[in-house]
Amino acid sequence: MTTHPQRSIWHWLISLLAIGFGLLTLREGGAVLFVDGAARQAAGHYVPFVLWFNFLAGFAYIVAGVGLWMRRRWAAWLAMAIAVTTALVFLAFGVHVALDGAWERRTVIAMTLRTLVWTGIAAMAWRGSAANAPVAREH
Repeated sequence: MTTHPQRSIWHWLISLLAIGFGLLTLREGGAVLFVDGAARQAAGHYVPFVLWFNFLAGFAYIVAGVGLWMRRRWAAWLAMAIAVTTALVFLAFGVHVALDGAWERRTVIAMTLRTLVWTGIAAMAWRGSAANAPVAREH
């Protein structure tokens, strides 16, 4: 019989945070992209490439969260990829703003939050992945 170590509270939290963040991202981004209504009106001068990236990343958030819940090593890599690509899109957004592109203050806040959240999730997932890695034996 195989025994599995119990999940820590942090394991539960980062998994559920990733999944919840993904579901909210899909709902909010989808409302702006696909529904001509109040959400699109409230979005103001949104930046299309940032919105599309965040919407599509919502699917990756859910996959990463499920992978983290199931303790899959690839989930730590996916969380790292999400953190890095989010930071790169945030950088591209900065270039857009520097070139006098239209933007909203809430995009800066949202991208800062996304970058920090996914950097934190990736760091915790990486640490948890390394802690559960098998120890190499010398011959």
